[in-house]
Amino acid sequence: MSGDAGGASGGSERVRDEGYDDFLDAIAADEGFYLECPEGHGSLPPRRVCPHCGATELTEVPLPARGEVETFTTVHVAAPSFADDAPYVTAVADFGGVRLTGVVRGVDPETVEGGTEVTADVGKTDTAGERVLVLRAV
Repeated sequence: MSGDAGGASGGSERVRDEGYDDFLDAIAADEGFYLECPEGHGSLPPRRVCPHCGATELTEVPLPARGEVETFTTVHVAAPSFADDAPYVTAVADFGGVRLTGVVRGVDPETVEGGTEVTADVGKTDTAGERVLVLRAV
């Protein structure tokens, strides 16, 4: 899935963002992870230093299978790169050691609420065909 061609930019080859694309590859393969320092602070890749305490020893920890929506917003008027996707819900979900921000799919946007249970997945935008982190309602 790496190196997908960018749709809206005239079909030119998309530049791979090693940390983010590696993270999406892991999510797509059901091997999602986050980084944890010795103090127990969780963060998402790419990181070399804990953003909370400055520790440089980071360990990959398996991402829990399910998370819970903490907050969300429904986008009705989207930026041009997401115009064909609207309306859509962007949410922040708590997955234990970390919070993930993604587009909620698998449920009517009007029914998303705090506490909605979700899983992490990878999808594509309708507008540009770019990979995006998806939170699928269960």
